[in-house]
Amino acid sequence: MTAAWTIADARARRGRALVLDGAALSVAPGEVVGVVGPNGAGKTSLLRAGLGLMPVETGQARLAGRPVGGLNPVERARLVGYLPQERRLAWNLPALEVAALGAPDLPSSKALAVARERLERVGVADLAQRGVLDMSGGERARVLLARLLATRAPLLVADEPVAGLDPDAQLLTLDLLRAEAAAGAAVVVTLHDLGLAARSCDRILVLDHGRVAADEAPRQALSSEVLAKVFRLDGALVETPAGLIVAARRSGTPPP
Repeated sequence: MTAAWTIADARARRGRALVLDGAALSVAPGEVVGVVGPNGAGKTSLLRAGLGLMPVETGQARLAGRPVGGLNPVERARLVGYLPQERRLAWNLPALEVAALGAPDLPSSKALAVARERLERVGVADLAQRGVLDMSGGERARVLLARLLATRAPLLVADEPVAGLDPDAQLLTLDLLRAEAAAGAAVVVTLHDLGLAARSCDRILVLDHGRVAADEAPRQALSSEVLAKVFRLDGALVETPAGLIVAARRSGTPPP
């Protein structure tokens, strides 16, 4: 089976700072891959480099086996839907119209129908006619998630999609992305909450200073050794009735 997205040996700088140092990623259809790491580890840079949105010194990225650099914008949009971390919008469009922007390949009436269904799935159907600049940050985040889902792309890439959401909305977001994977899409998501990543992802890629520190199933990727080395935490993954959580304290912090 051809991978939906591969990034190999990516090396990139922002100014003089090296933000990726030989990083790699691969995701297959039906898989949810979480990308985690401390602030500044290179998570967003990896996504942007792999989508051709930032220059790289070395490395190669492919979408469905095709070099990203050889795709025109229309071809790329058919292969991947991207939800960036930045949520600012310039125009106060109604939520329905914003969500419909995810389906530019459809006639207007069909795009609006898809948008309505996606708004309902993310729990904001009642806000369809409200301007997105008149919404709370959490409401706007749901509308942008609906726009991502409206792409119907075989690869969905979401950078910090649960940031700023309340716990229920965080779980809903990850449940919806897992449902897309169950239907055959490949999903890549960056997260800061390691417990959410462990519960929601089939595999976790841990970045540290632009390098891959681990790329395994959650229990192995977030082992006590990785938590200590990468996140400076004394702790471990713990199984609870609600799923895996990370029980930890800062390294060197005495127990209470």
